[in-house]
Amino acid sequence: MSKTRIILVVVTIGLVWLIYLLPKVVVENESQLKEEAAVATNAPGAHTEIPADIAGAIRGVRGQFTDGASNQKNAIFADSLRKLYTEAGQFDSAAWFAAQAATFFNTTESFLNAGNSYYEAYSFAMEPEKQEQMAVKTREYLEKVIAADPKNLEAKSKVALTYISKSPMQGITMLREVLTEDPKNEFALFNMGMLSIQSNQFDRAVDYLQRLAAVNPTHLQGQLLLGVAYMNTGDKVKAREQFEKVKQLDKDPAVQATADSYLKDLK
Repeated sequence: MSKTRIILVVVTIGLVWLIYLLPKVVVENESQLKEEAAVATNAPGAHTEIPADIAGAIRGVRGQFTDGASNQKNAIFADSLRKLYTEAGQFDSAAWFAAQAATFFNTTESFLNAGNSYYEAYSFAMEPEKQEQMAVKTREYLEKVIAADPKNLEAKSKVALTYISKSPMQGITMLREVLTEDPKNEFALFNMGMLSIQSNQFDRAVDYLQRLAAVNPTHLQGQLLLGVAYMNTGDKVKAREQFEKVKQLDKDPAVQATADSYLKDLK
């Protein structure tokens, strides 16, 4: 089972974190980001096609935002733009505006918003340079969150994943620490399962994904990847059961087609 196929399958059912995905927005630097953020467009060839209602809302709020201004009203506009760009799937722009809001508010909540936005941008980055840029910004904000709230295991897990591409053991160690503190943490279990599949450690992937299924039997991505893990260990019976279970969990045509493609391979 190639890594590329695993990635495409997971994308089909809505997973957005994976570091190898094509980016929705490609921005080389903050100057370019400001230019991208200045115009919300539905024109052909744009990075993503923004629904007309969201594009209109972005234009309206963007017209009231003043770049470089440091006051509460401007920060509120920036946070509104963060939400709108997130809804539009333009995570680089969302992250930039989240950072503007965080600079003024200087609160744990604003750091969390910025860190999560940069994490989404990181998740869609493909080029190593861009990926690392977004990873650094993610850690900058989420580490502030962790300092204020060491029990925020989701923030710690996301920081861990930003290390995977350059320092995998550091990231994996952090995810294991999360699971030591919370053995039922779904985010960490899923990502450890995914990373185990990517590194061809399929027995280990089965273990993590079985634990995830016990915690949350309706975790669609986890159930699908458990089938992939079984398939790669040679257990066709359990793999077939998993893909049939996936078909029962979600009737979306894309999910059905994905599960059917695996079931066909098992024949």
